Amino acid sequence: MSRTAQGSLLGVLERLCPGGVLRNEPLARHVTFRIGGPADILLTPRTLRDLIAVVDYLYAHHQPFVLLGRGSNVLIADRGVRGIVLKTGRGQDGVRYAARGVIAECGVSLPFLSRASAARGLAGLEFAAGIPGSVGGGVAMNAGAHGSAISGVVRRVRVLTPSGEGRWSQGEMGFSYRQSRLQSEPAVVLEVELELAPGDPRECVARLDAWLRTRSDTQPLGPPSSGCIFRNPEGDHAGRLIDVAGGKGMRVGGALVSDRHANYILNGGAATAADVLGLIARVRARVREKIGVDLEPEIKVIGEFEQE
Repeated sequence: MSRTAQGSLLGVLERLCPGGVLRNEPLARHVTFRIGGPADILLTPRTLRDLIAVVDYLYAHHQPFVLLGRGSNVLIADRGVRGIVLKTGRGQDGVRYAARGVIAECGVSLPFLSRASAARGLAGLEFAAGIPGSVGGGVAMNAGAHGSAISGVVRRVRVLTPSGEGRWSQGEMGFSYRQSRLQSEPAVVLEVELELAPGDPRECVARLDAWLRTRSDTQPLGPPSSGCIFRNPEGDHAGRLIDVAGGKGMRVGGALVSDRHANYILNGGAATAADVLGLIARVRARVREKIGVDLEPEIKVIGEFEQE
């Protein structure tokens, strides 16, 4: 894109997304791994209305963009991302409660929503208290923990697609293990309607806190990470397989496999995306060699990795 064309585009984006247009913004600041180079243009809409306006424009003018939520479960390239990155979160965090559920905007934090719902006596989302993502991202990847997944409580998803706004039912979402229709079709989640069950607030909060204690006892809570790196094979757990294969403590550069939960790779302080990719490759090779299982990465890789 020429400087003139980029300048013209920036002018339009600044009008549609006032106060939320950043140039050459380091994405390491916006992801839980604290790794990643700059985005040419980072958009951070201040309201849901601004999000709708800017996405409508980008779709109508065939401007590609990368969607980023609260930045968990992603690895950003050291060279960054060319073009536009659209980050949802603060400003799209409205919540409306009802007798048997909740309607949450895409940027609402899952830990916040799970605790707030439990405190109101709405049961069914307690499992998400330790998932460090947003509602929109959680629905897109069908996030789960403790044997439950968000697909079990989704009733309807309000989305914006190139052809306009729509509402997809739970059955239309194409949910499966860590998958949804949103991973294969262009769409931006605007709001999610969750169907929860009436319960005793004290019991709901106690269940939530018990799961958080389990998480703190079994998962790393210190150095930056991006959540689980590999999908669990059917009938088994990736962390167990990596542990059995001797993968705990493996390191490439500043990236290392957690000694608490082997399905976590940690940023030891100066890790690069290349370090993480190199470690992922080494762990996969170790598990293939020792156990005969080829682990499939769960983390989403974004940006200019081809040249690294």
